[in-house]
Amino acid sequence: MISTGVSPKSNEVILQDAIQRDLTTARRASLLKTLWNERYLTRAQLMARVELRLGKNCFGISAWEDTFYRDMRVVKRAFQAAGYLLEYSRNGEHPGYHLPGQPALSPEFRQMVKSSAAEADPRQIEIYRKLSPAVRFRQGSGISNAARDVVAYRIRQDNPDLTVEESIRMALQRAYKP
Repeated sequence: MISTGVSPKSNEVILQDAIQRDLTTARRASLLKTLWNERYLTRAQLMARVELRLGKNCFGISAWEDTFYRDMRVVKRAFQAAGYLLEYSRNGEHPGYHLPGQPALSPEFRQMVKSSAAEADPRQIEIYRKLSPAVRFRQGSGISNAARDVVAYRIRQDNPDLTVEESIRMALQRAYKP
C-alpha cells in the first residue's frame, strides 16, 4: 500500500470525489457505511439500502448478483484492514452479514435512533396507529410528493428554462445522491 503522507481528511476528499464519479466506488462505500452501522442484513436488505441512496438497478440489471458479490469481497477486505471480520449468519433468528462481537446497531446509530424516538409525540403515534395502512401510506406519499415538489420549485426558480418534469427529475436525483 502506498502512503500518501497526507491527512485522513485529505484522503476523505479524494474518496468523496471518487464516489461522485464512479458508481462501483459509490456502491462499495455505501455497503461499507451501511454495514458499519447495521448488522444482520441480508443481500436483499443491503441492496435495497444501497439502491435507495444510488438509484434502482445500481447493481446492474442482468449480472447484479455477480456485481453484489464482487462488491462484498472488497467490503470484506476493507473491514479486515480495519481489524474486523465480516461474516454471514444463516441463523434463522439473525440472518445476514454481521461483525462478530459487535452489537446489531453501532453505538452512533443506536443513539441517533434513540434521539429520534425521544422527539416523537406519543399522542401523535397513537393517532397514527389507529389509521389504516392505506391511509398511512397515502399520508407518507403525500408528504414525500410535497417535499419533492418544493425542491423542484426551487430548482425551477434557479433555472427558469426547465420544464416541470425536468425539475422533478433533478429533485429526485438530488434525493438519491449519496
